[in-house]
Amino acid sequence: MRVLIVYYSMFGHVHRMAEAVAEGAREVPGTEVVLRRVPETLTQEVLEKTGALGFQRTFAQVPVCTSRELAEADALIIGTPTRFGNMCGQMRQFFDATGGIWKAGSLVGKVGSVFTSSATQHGGQESTILSVHTTLLHHGMIIAGLPYTFEGQSRIDEMTGCSPYGASTIAGSDGSRLPGETELAGARFQGRYVAQIAAKLAA
Repeated sequence: MRVLIVYYSMFGHVHRMAEAVAEGAREVPGTEVVLRRVPETLTQEVLEKTGALGFQRTFAQVPVCTSRELAEADALIIGTPTRFGNMCGQMRQFFDATGGIWKAGSLVGKVGSVFTSSATQHGGQESTILSVHTTLLHHGMIIAGLPYTFEGQSRIDEMTGCSPYGASTIAGSDGSRLPGETELAGARFQGRYVAQIAAKLAA
């Protein structure tokens, strides 16, 4: 049973969350976890000016995802930073090229789930996740979120991401805030939860 985690990360926050999602999914016996990234659309010059180039080199070893890998997976977990309350352009362009597997119905009946990152606490995390849900539903996928059995998302004693729609982290306006333990725990919970559902469907 294969869980495919596909993400885009500019400054490493979504990358770290993807690693935590993978950790959780691997806890389910018989689960193969594959991490993939989507192609970069920004030029090297832009990445250098934004200060993202150094961060991207740290996860450049993660292979770029192909449509065939989507079709071969039993579950798909998408990670994207929020851009004005929506998925980032890199992820949108990636999905816009999946018409072939949509036409073939390759993802119908498979589990789909989403996690995200934003600069601020109210930076559009939930709307970003929901924007990806729309695309996954067009592919016929079964949506899995982050249920309230993950009690960390009900905390009020700290500023933290995560909602019933999916795990999330807050990066800070300058990107200096790293994912906190509650957010990473939510990502692990989500990975495990999706793998458990996929295993039941595969059986």
